[in-house]
Amino acid sequence: MYSKINYFRLKNTVFLILTILLCPLGYSSSKTLIKTGFFNVPVQKTINGKILDEAGIPLPGASILLKGSTSGATTDFDGNFSIQAEIGQTLQISFLGYKTKEIVIDAKVLTIALEMSTASLDEVLIVGYGSQTKSDVTGALAQLKADDFKQGVNISADNLIQGKIAGVRVVASSGEPGAGLDVSIRGVGSIRSGSTPLFVVDGVPLSNESVSASSPNFGLGNSSAKNPLNFLNTSDIASITVLKDASAAAIYGARGSNGVVIITTKQGKTGDASITLDSYMSVASVIKKIDVLSASEFRNAITDSAYDHGGSTDWQEELFRDAITQNLNFSYSKKTESGNYYTSLSYMDQDGIVESSGFKRTTARLNAEESFFDRKRLKVKVNLTASQINETGVPNGADAGSDGQLIIHSLISNPTQPVFDANGNYINFNLNQNYNPMYLLHIYDDHTQTLRVLGNIETTFRIVNGLEYKFNYGIDRSVSERNSTIYPNFTDRTPDGAYVQNNLDSESILMEHYLTSNFSFDKNNFEILGGFSYQKFNFSGTSFSITNIDDMGTGVAPEYDPGYSGEQSGVSGYAQENEIQSYFGRLNYNFDNKYLLTASLRADGSTRFGENNKYGYFPSFALGWNLDKESFFNNTDVISQLKLRGSWGQTGNQEVQNKITQASYSQSASGGYYLYDDYNLVNGIVVNRTANPDLKWEVVTQLNIGADFSLWNNKLYGSLDYYNKTTTDPILNIPSEPLSPTTTVWKNIDGKIVNKGFEFTLGSEIVKTDNITWSLDLNGATLNNEVQDLPVTELYSGSVAGPGLSGVAANIYKSGYEAGSFFMLKHLGFDENGNDMFEDLNEDTVINSDDRQIFEGALPNFTFGINSNLNYKRWNLNLAFIGQTGGLLVNNTNLALNINNIASDRNVLSEYYNAGASSSNTVQLSTLYLEKSDFIRLNNARLGYSFNTESLNINWLKGLNLYVSAQNVFTITNYSGFDPLVNSPRSSGGNQSIGIDYTTYPSSKSYMLGATLKL
Repeated sequence: MYSKINYFRLKNTVFLILTILLCPLGYSSSKTLIKTGFFNVPVQKTINGKILDEAGIPLPGASILLKGSTSGATTDFDGNFSIQAEIGQTLQISFLGYKTKEIVIDAKVLTIALEMSTASLDEVLIVGYGSQTKSDVTGALAQLKADDFKQGVNISADNLIQGKIAGVRVVASSGEPGAGLDVSIRGVGSIRSGSTPLFVVDGVPLSNESVSASSPNFGLGNSSAKNPLNFLNTSDIASITVLKDASAAAIYGARGSNGVVIITTKQGKTGDASITLDSYMSVASVIKKIDVLSASEFRNAITDSAYDHGGSTDWQEELFRDAITQNLNFSYSKKTESGNYYTSLSYMDQDGIVESSGFKRTTARLNAEESFFDRKRLKVKVNLTASQINETGVPNGADAGSDGQLIIHSLISNPTQPVFDANGNYINFNLNQNYNPMYLLHIYDDHTQTLRVLGNIETTFRIVNGLEYKFNYGIDRSVSERNSTIYPNFTDRTPDGAYVQNNLDSESILMEHYLTSNFSFDKNNFEILGGFSYQKFNFSGTSFSITNIDDMGTGVAPEYDPGYSGEQSGVSGYAQENEIQSYFGRLNYNFDNKYLLTASLRADGSTRFGENNKYGYFPSFALGWNLDKESFFNNTDVISQLKLRGSWGQTGNQEVQNKITQASYSQSASGGYYLYDDYNLVNGIVVNRTANPDLKWEVVTQLNIGADFSLWNNKLYGSLDYYNKTTTDPILNIPSEPLSPTTTVWKNIDGKIVNKGFEFTLGSEIVKTDNITWSLDLNGATLNNEVQDLPVTELYSGSVAGPGLSGVAANIYKSGYEAGSFFMLKHLGFDENGNDMFEDLNEDTVINSDDRQIFEGALPNFTFGINSNLNYKRWNLNLAFIGQTGGLLVNNTNLALNINNIASDRNVLSEYYNAGASSSNTVQLSTLYLEKSDFIRLNNARLGYSFNTESLNINWLKGLNLYVSAQNVFTITNYSGFDPLVNSPRSSGGNQSIGIDYTTYPSSKSYMLGATLKL
């Protein structure tokens, strides 16, 4: 933790604290009117009152204004207030999320109940370190509540927002249960890997590092990292807020450049204690099958009868299965006069659509809040969740090459090969780099156990009315163990067998202090926030391996007794630590609820950066104007609410490797010398990494102009935004200057990445009657991405895989082009002999790498979502569509299914064979494998029925809902791969790959039956 604070910073911190403490003292108390010799003024009386919600619970912090004057008051924690006024005058009462109410004073003691507001701009939104009504928000943000989430089988929280928020794209890296998701907000802002937003759960920022142990490579590829949000039970989530622009995200400073996703879990609800039981079961199958030659088609295609093995096997049918998912969730909720409680217990068991794979999770949660002392002066809140995850993996990774890869083996395997021989043993193909896929599953075991606990305690102390101090202490702890075994086998991949145990231990500790002051005078309303945050991250891991293990079924499996057989072949370990220390402040100001100002500043210090740039400073400013409150809009029935807003701000990206600013050394014989006359070489010191004390954050500067509106009494509502988001000082590992001790160095370069576009959200209550209601929501976003001013000619990434394609990269980063554009030959078709024809770009009559061209489209330029909610009496039908246009994908699967496979006892893609391609063609990366990723998909459909429990005469049953649901119901696309919505991570040199579909675990479609009971 940093302890050195210079005088300038200390002086400003003291000034900020004094300002917050003293501002409430400027509030002038109500004056008593007196009778003088010049004029008569009636003496005002003290009016006492109490403000309640619709359930009769007191509302602390409600604002009371004497209409036509500057006199006002605020309710205490029991909902009570006092104000100087006369009988017959009018009070205006307002509170976040409730309709503003006017009441004529007719007594000295008043009891006033407020109604919840359904107007879109009166919605209460969660923002960083607080909440605001949407009408007061000046930044670009969107919030979803539990009723808005994507319904269906959802393991992770980020999957809930897919297709629901404009400008937010959620793409799976794989269809494997628990696999990682690539979440991007307003494009890709970094060349390096590290475009994932910051996730904050109940006030605790999470690290984007993987919390599950990595997989070894037995020659069958490495599986991609699992989703770090898997530990959350999605049924516990109350809301998800996405902060998109810099004004909204700048309060998170160095970690807000890719946007911020705030996840808030459920609390106890007003009313009687309630118990909810929710259970469902679903059946899933592969979303589609790849069209390869059938056994009969293969026999007609081959010229060598030796390749006909007499069988008829659909290998995809053998490998894929109908997978069952079971989920049971129990929760208890209660809100009392002094606090609230929520607890839950859930269990999920999901089989993968590939044989043997699966995901099991048990979670428990306790959220509790209690108040103490006079008028609830002290509040203590605890959020705690624990999860145990057990995963079973398969030998398939983010690599489409023929070196391993279960899925690609199932596609290229000869369909005339049977699974078993006459003796019931697995058939040996006797081929190099092509194995019986069911045999691979048989000899491979992979089990991962991950225990994660996330918890925090918040204490809020009201110093005086309008001034609160909050302390937040959080801890995120996970322990993961992965046991991977490949038994002795007849393939050429680890034929003697091996066992590897990988362990991962991660922990982060958060400590925050901040003050919040709310005060008003006349029509001026202020909220001032100032605070300090410190977070420390620790990661450590160990690994050991054993080779030459016993055959499967002999003795004790290595997972349970690693010492039973075999030879130790390696032991390793590592430990890393990093810290971030921050100071932050924010001012929210509005005048007469019409004119809005938000300003924030965060200073972040991180151990990841050089000694000369330990701190980064991230400011933001935003203005808003509620036009509907102007007098010239009072007489219109069209505009119910209308707000214009504009913002500018800067955020940072600190997602770089630890220690890259420091030099690294090792002992090596290559740098050795002969010290004595015995000719024994002494290892010398070799520099592995050049120090760079000047390394600093990538900075994202964002301009946003938007409008929020509600027309015809909320009949049509929505928002429009234009954004311009520019990344500067990108961090890259580039060639070092002459005489440097290493060939490359991590540096901030002068290049830029610019993302700009438009976003819209439109919603309408199309029908609203006693029996039928129908609402329709649309959202869409355009994206124009460009790399500018790179100091190098180009950078490459996205290494493709396939025969003869080692070292070939599909992505290029070059000034003037979209990030991750594609670099390849342009395929013109096949000649009369079936040979490939390519465009001779330089017209030298020779086709080689000089003829490669740049093709843009790794990022779709338009994404959209359509959500419909239809209610008829007790029936409810929800439909959710998603789609994208203007994108391209490299279909790396098709590279491995080229026509030349047919000459080597392997299967091919039907499309290539029917196109008349020659089996003598050499596989080359070209536009033949570049396809449009445009699609529209019915992402989810849900039909439910809520029973009238009163008519059932069951007193203890408060609610019963039965529902059926379907996910990924159909997809309209011309893409020939499994799924057009995929991005497989294959970075090169730290530069991220975009728009490449390796042969990953395919997506699935599922059908669900469930029930929800409320007791």
